[in-house]
Amino acid sequence: MPALARDATTLSPATTAAAADLVDIRTLVPDIAEDIKYAGRDNFVGTAVDGYLAPKCLLKRPVAEALARVEHELRAAHMRLKLWDCYRPARAVSHFVRWAHDLSDQRTKPAHYPNLDKRVLLDGYIASVSGHSRGGTTDLTMEQCDAEGAHCRPLDMGTPFDFFDLRAHTDAPDVTPQQHANRLRLRAAMEREGFKNYPLEWWHYTWANEPTPHTIYDVPVK
Repeated sequence: MPALARDATTLSPATTAAAADLVDIRTLVPDIAEDIKYAGRDNFVGTAVDGYLAPKCLLKRPVAEALARVEHELRAAHMRLKLWDCYRPARAVSHFVRWAHDLSDQRTKPAHYPNLDKRVLLDGYIASVSGHSRGGTTDLTMEQCDAEGAHCRPLDMGTPFDFFDLRAHTDAPDVTPQQHANRLRLRAAMEREGFKNYPLEWWHYTWANEPTPHTIYDVPVK
């Protein structure tokens, strides 16, 4: 979760995806697998998150193009990506922070932070400014498909998405050898197209050559 933005950031005045040069990944890969968690209730907040008006993956155009290349390369090996989050509006990040301050809401503790007191989530897990808001970061996993590509299943990565725990670290020692190998397969596929993993979250990748590294956006996802 700590998709921390760089030290100096500016909020863009853009009010539309087009003005922010954010594109829907499905304009490049129409059938890419998606489960955009923050557009629904199956997430650590337990409700649809502010700014997510549709379950879409938006990214800055060159980032989307790089992600599409990863997908096409994986398909040659009967594998695919599955996307959980991409561009994240600044208002969504504010929603996360409000939720973290509400210590009375513990509904998602068993699934997302079973070993932590909610008080510590703002200390390294949930940031007040997110790199996702720059449009260059994505949260995802990898699926293995059959020879026809018709049936795919997620690889076992050892933890679910947005699991606030040391076991979510990419090189966590207390996952099985196969789970660790699966994380490394995902990392290798993403690195080939210039994405860098955030080592505390196996699912989190940022394109190394972000188009606007010091600008965040608050355009709704719709």
